[in-house]
Amino acid sequence: MVEKTDRTGKGFRKLIVWQKAHQLVLLVYKFTEKFPKHEMFGLTSQIRRAMVSVPANIAEGYAAGGKGQFGRYLDIAQGSLAEVEYYLILALELNYIAQVQYNQAETLRAETGYLLHRLIESLGRK
Repeated sequence: MVEKTDRTGKGFRKLIVWQKAHQLVLLVYKFTEKFPKHEMFGLTSQIRRAMVSVPANIAEGYAAGGKGQFGRYLDIAQGSLAEVEYYLILALELNYIAQVQYNQAETLRAETGYLLHRLIESLGRK
């Protein structure tokens, strides 16, 4: 597991779960650029905020130090990722994204979720 003394190099950026979450953020931003303008303060804002919360909480928790602190931030990231799961379903059903886009995002979301779950487990939290 990541110890406080393991802060050399890239820090949180070396965590594969953070890398995957960051890739998903970039993908979500790309998709939401094409959402209807009337969704700017609705679904576009919601999905972006929830998605950005995932890698941001991983980074913040990593910097906070200690398994307990890190675990709490990871729990928040996991909740935000669940929100994103719903928002992707909604965007698909509203025809804001195509099935192929949904599949691409959902695959990356599921992979991120798996890695996040495993990291939380490794901290002895669940």
